[in-house]
This record gives sequence, C-alpha cells and structure tokens, in this order.
Amino acid sequence: MEPQSKRSVIALVLAAVGMFGFAFALVPLYDVFCDITGINGKTATEPTAASDRVDRSRTVTVEFVAYINPDVKWQFTPQVTQVDVHPGETKIIKYDAKNLNSQASIGQAVPSVTPGIAAQYFNKIECFCFNHQPLAAGEQAELPLVFYVDPDLPRDIKVLTLAYTLYDVTPDVQPLTQSNEQENEVINVELL
Repeated sequence: MEPQSKRSVIALVLAAVGMFGFAFALVPLYDVFCDITGINGKTATEPTAASDRVDRSRTVTVEFVAYINPDVKWQFTPQVTQVDVHPGETKIIKYDAKNLNSQASIGQAVPSVTPGIAAQYFNKIECFCFNHQPLAAGEQAELPLVFYVDPDLPRDIKVLTLAYTLYDVTPDVQPLTQSNEQENEVINVELL
C-alpha cells in the first residue's frame, strides 16, 4: 500500500472513531445543557427542600397534564387539573393510576414543564416520578406530588404546565425454568 493511501485510510478511520465518540457523548451533553438552561422543560429528578419564604403578593397557576405512551395499558390522570399557588408555598396533589393489563407491570412517569424556562423554578419535594411504580394486574394507586414554585420565578410567568408522560418499564426478562437451566448446561458442555 502506498504511503498516501495509508494516510487516507488512517484519516478515515480516525474520522469514523471521532464521529462515533461525538454521537456517543451527544445525549449526556444535551442533558447537561438542558439542566443548566432549563430548555426542554426538564425538571429535577431529585427531591428538594421546602422553600422557607412565600411570596403572597402574587399567585401562579400550575396546570397538570398526563400523557400515556401508546404501549402502556394504564389509566393515568391528575385528580385536579390546576391549582393556584403563591410562589414558595408547598402544595400536594395526586395522580390516579390503574394497571389495565392482565399481569403486573411497572410504570415510570417522566415530567416536563412549560414554558421551558420555568422548569428551573418548579421544585418537587416528593414525587412519584422519582421511582418506578409497580402495579399488579387491575391494581389502582394514588400517586402523590409535593411541590412548590420558587419565589424567584420571573414575574411575567403566570401559568406553568406540568406534564407527565407515563412509560412501561417492565423488564422483558423471563425467569429461567428448570428445563432452560438444563438446556444451558448442555450448551455450556458442548462449548467446552
């Protein structure tokens, strides 16, 4: 192979590795960017402490919405569709969930806030979205949300919408039966 061809091949391989590395790092970089800027309405996924100050000079309307991923066979709705809060005031609301499957399944709610800039001012003290929600077939549950809106919320924002999208995160792992274990032993012996 000629020296110029070798250089071209090496350059192409390095470019491919570089593109793969960039694509691999893109999702975590996007998440960090969204967390810093509040773009895309991402909210914190960890509990925060209650506010020690309340701004009683104004109120903010918080609307609650629930979406269900098409693959999820659950009912999922907020018990109230909106509440008025003073920034800094702690509120509790609940969502109702029911597993409509004929078997147990696990749900995970992913929150987002609009307008996106308001996400950094919406603080969840306790939220069902922090954990997976396992429900037996036909089981119902009330899922609590304890939150407050930070008093530093810009005054021009008077309405926030908190939307949860529910996903099925039930693992697709089938437990090994005795016959499966015996088949695995036979395969392992043949490989040796």
